[in-house]
Amino acid sequence: MAVRRWCRTCGDRGMSTAEYAIGTITAAAFAAVLFRIVTSSQVKSLLLQIIEKALKLAG
Repeated sequence: MAVRRWCRTCGDRGMSTAEYAIGTITAAAFAAVLFRIVTSSQVKSLLLQIIEKALKLAG
C-alpha cells in the first residue's frame, strides 16, 4: 500500500527514450571532438615534448 502511494506521488523521475537518444548523440559528438583534438599534430608534438622531458629528468 505504501509503495503504491509513493509511486503516485513521485511522478516521472527517469529519462525517456528520446532523452536517452539525445544524450547518447551528444556524448558521441563530444567524444569525436576530443578525439580530433588529442590526435591533432599540435597536441601530439606537445605530448611528445612532455614525455621526452620526463624521460630526461628520469635519467
